[in-house]
Amino acid sequence: MRKKETGTAIGRAGEEAAALYLAARGYRVRERNVRFRSGEIDMVAEEAGVLVFIEVKTRTGPGFGTAAEAVTARKQQQLVRLAGLYLAIRGGADQACRFDVVTVAPAADGTWSCTLIPDAFCAR
Repeated sequence: MRKKETGTAIGRAGEEAAALYLAARGYRVRERNVRFRSGEIDMVAEEAGVLVFIEVKTRTGPGFGTAAEAVTARKQQQLVRLAGLYLAIRGGADQACRFDVVTVAPAADGTWSCTLIPDAFCAR
C-alpha cells in the first residue's frame, strides 16, 4: 500500500471511530464527508438541539504534532466558510451551531482512543 493510501485508510478508520464515539455520547451524525469545491466538512451532527460541524483529526504518532494542533487558524476559517455554505444550501441558518473537534489516536489495546473538544473554536 502506498503512503497516501495508508494515510487515507487511517483517516477513514479514525472517522469511523469518531462517529461511534460521538453516537455513544448522544450526537446524531447527520452527514459525513460533506464535500464542496473549496473543501470538506468531516461530519455534521446534532447534539442537544445544536447543529455541530465536526473536524476529525487522526494521528498515529507525534511526527506531525498533535491532532488538535492540526486544526490551525486557517483550517478553522475554512470550516467556518464551509459551514456557511452548508447552511445556505441545506438550510438551518436559524439553528444554533458550533464547531467541535475530535482527535483520534491508536490505543494500547489496538482500538482507537477519541477525545472530544466541544466548542473548539468560534466563527469570527
